[in-house]
Amino acid sequence: MLVLVSPAKTLDYESDLNQKDFSIANHLADSEILIKELQNKSPEDLSKLMGLSEKLALLNFDRNMNWSRPTKLNENTRQAIFAFKGDVYQGLNASSLSKAEINYAQKHLCILSGLYGLLRPLDLMYPYRLEMGTKMKNERGANLYEFWGNKITQTVNKLAKENKSKAIVNLASVEYFSVLKKDNLDLSVINPVFKDYKNGKYKIISFFAKKARGSMTRFIIQNRIKKAEDLKGFDLDGYSFSEKESIANSPVFLRKS
Repeated sequence: MLVLVSPAKTLDYESDLNQKDFSIANHLADSEILIKELQNKSPEDLSKLMGLSEKLALLNFDRNMNWSRPTKLNENTRQAIFAFKGDVYQGLNASSLSKAEINYAQKHLCILSGLYGLLRPLDLMYPYRLEMGTKMKNERGANLYEFWGNKITQTVNKLAKENKSKAIVNLASVEYFSVLKKDNLDLSVINPVFKDYKNGKYKIISFFAKKARGSMTRFIIQNRIKKAEDLKGFDLDGYSFSEKESIANSPVFLRKS
């Protein structure tokens, strides 16, 4: 199986990192085109474009101006799986995975990215802020979906063929998964749903659902899950599979705290 997740806004380039292995992202030439576009924007432009505070706009202005192709591991670069620090990545807890598990993730996990297109876990990245839904005009269109076109879909198909995946487990947000051209995918898509019990009924609660996506990613990696049927065994953080709530290619997991 090939697992797809979203990136995170929060980044970590300060914690200790023992992992020295790294790989180079597939679409750095495209990233360079986007960075050149971003480098033409002032902090005020970035603030307006992305809805950033003055402090964050200045931080990302500096990042854009100092960006260079991440091809070497140094103080300015980090492997993607260790660089992101949002809710999904709390659930994944990559720093506690073994080297063998990280190597497995390298072949079976992809992180969708507005700037980098698609990142494998060990692909190096320079810190950035560019969400997939950003309506940034560029030389290929009016937004990032038009910029990336069919490129990310082609890469997903290629990686799935290389590791003989039969399905995609979509644990990314709608914003990010929408960059894929679904009609051009060579494999089926499984969309897990996570619901928590609140006020007398089960509902999707964003914070918990994001963390659960990371936990399921961890479950797939640690258990080398290959069949959709085996996803039903997911039981981390108190979730359990619900046959009643589930439909084809959309297994539902419930948790009652």
